[in-house]
Amino acid sequence: MDKFTEIKKLFESGENKENAAAMSKYMRNMFDFYGLPAPARKEAYGDFIKSEKKSKAIDWDFLDKCYDDNHREFQYLVYDYLLALKRYVSFGDLPKIKAYITTKSWWDTVDFLCRVIGDVGLRDARVKALMIDWSKSENIWVKRTAIEHQLGLKDKTDTQLLEQIIVNCFGSDEFFVNKAIGWALRDYSKADPEFVRAFVNKHKGKMNSLSIKEASKYI
Repeated sequence: MDKFTEIKKLFESGENKENAAAMSKYMRNMFDFYGLPAPARKEAYGDFIKSEKKSKAIDWDFLDKCYDDNHREFQYLVYDYLLALKRYVSFGDLPKIKAYITTKSWWDTVDFLCRVIGDVGLRDARVKALMIDWSKSENIWVKRTAIEHQLGLKDKTDTQLLEQIIVNCFGSDEFFVNKAIGWALRDYSKADPEFVRAFVNKHKGKMNSLSIKEASKYI
């Protein structure tokens, strides 16, 4: 039995149609679900991901099959897989991740895929120029990825890069872009509140009110 079929059988065995309907409704009925809550979903493929880590390589063909499936749990598997094996993701793999970001796009996948890119950025300086380029994209999810890719990096955050990316995104009327700006600043304020306070004071004339509200939560 191939890997994809094996995981599909695990998902099907735990299917809960009542949960599936509720989960689909929460996601504006854009996606189908098996109805597995996050703990049950992760338990279903936990051993599989552990075995994949031993291979020290990304099986992109498998991930492509997962992304092609109509059930959202398979897209969640993709980001959990990539986060678990992030050390084996290289700069050359980022176009593949961009394809996932721009396919079946919504915050529930983008906000995790971006963290894989952030890890690559710590190892490869070429990510900086790429994220600046993505911040100028017409695609709001590519923009959001650029804004959020340093989430959780704390003192490893490149603040010049963070500022440049956010400034590039000023003027957007997209909720998911402006929310991301505020979230990225709020997250970094835990490490350096003075930077965020100064940033907001410097740019508040150009910042969306939602971004300011989110950024200022902890300062």
